[in-house]
Amino acid sequence: MSSDRNSPKKVGAARPASAFQRMERMPPLLMMLYVGLVGITVLFAVLVGAYAFTHFRDGASSGVYALPRFFSLSTIVLLASSYVIAQASRIYAQDDLATLRRCLGATLLLSCIFAGLQVLGWRELMAQGIFFDGMASGTFVYLLSALHVAHLLGGMLFLLVLLLRTHYASNDAVRALVFIRNPYRRLQLRMVTLYWHFIDGLWIALFAAFLFLY
Repeated sequence: MSSDRNSPKKVGAARPASAFQRMERMPPLLMMLYVGLVGITVLFAVLVGAYAFTHFRDGASSGVYALPRFFSLSTIVLLASSYVIAQASRIYAQDDLATLRRCLGATLLLSCIFAGLQVLGWRELMAQGIFFDGMASGTFVYLLSALHVAHLLGGMLFLLVLLLRTHYASNDAVRALVFIRNPYRRLQLRMVTLYWHFIDGLWIALFAAFLFLY
């Protein structure tokens, strides 16, 4: 009788996991995040579609008013914050909590600058005589950018909590070891990084829509 070692491999043993199997293995919190991102995408897609429909229905001309320059500056700032937080996973893998703390802090600071530039952009719209209750094109710019900032603030709150926990753990060797070896902290960092890149990509899409329709 041949041994198990010499027996042929079971059928499908080396077959990669199906999409459904990967979903089953996915942490519930990460699954909830993906569902939330899909919902946010649908919301903004509907609003941008309504913006485009209103724009073309009314026969509005694009380029009559200059898009606030602060929106362009805020785009650069948000891209920079996305690049900074992209380094967090590598820093975490190196067990360097002090650098991770600075990385998360820099991301939070850049996001605050982005939100401030958005407010300045709204003031620039007002200086052009465009208000929230005015023409439809201006109303959608206010609405879409404000909704984006609101979703950014949610990410900033989560980032602040993670930053405080990182700061607390970095002040003690034992707490630092527990923090680094905790898979839940790794998941949190992965989730906030994923959300941040999503918010970044969402703003790029909105900014492109503004350039085309405003």
